[in-house]
Amino acid sequence: MARSQPAKLTGAALRQLRALGHALSPVVAIGKDGVTDALVKAVDAAIATHELVKVKIQREAPVDRHDAGIDLAARTGSVLAQVIGRTLLLYRRHPKKPKIVLTTKRGGSPAPPARPPAPREPGHSVDSPEDDLGED
Repeated sequence: MARSQPAKLTGAALRQLRALGHALSPVVAIGKDGVTDALVKAVDAAIATHELVKVKIQREAPVDRHDAGIDLAARTGSVLAQVIGRTLLLYRRHPKKPKIVLTTKRGGSPAPPARPPAPREPGHSVDSPEDDLGED
């Protein structure tokens, strides 16, 4: 089930996906049979429903975690957003009704302009005892 190659995502978009994926639980597990056609169909269906899914690689799986992530991403037309431990995070935008709106800026949002410090009275310092309004 080969799909067209997804567009490259910016670093900000990948960070956003990783942040969103943090709270997710794995919906598909790669077991002792490795990456099979049935597994690819299950991952494809999960991505079509959720856009962003976690896939867990079980200890008995006969695949390298990075190779499995690259293979699944290629076979489902998704983007491998993260490989952390034995967990993969895959993303594919829904063609008609996307749920996730990704950041499109490359540099992020600009910093707000700096405000000048408030003017102070001459000879008045922050640590001066006159600032203490409390009574003893």
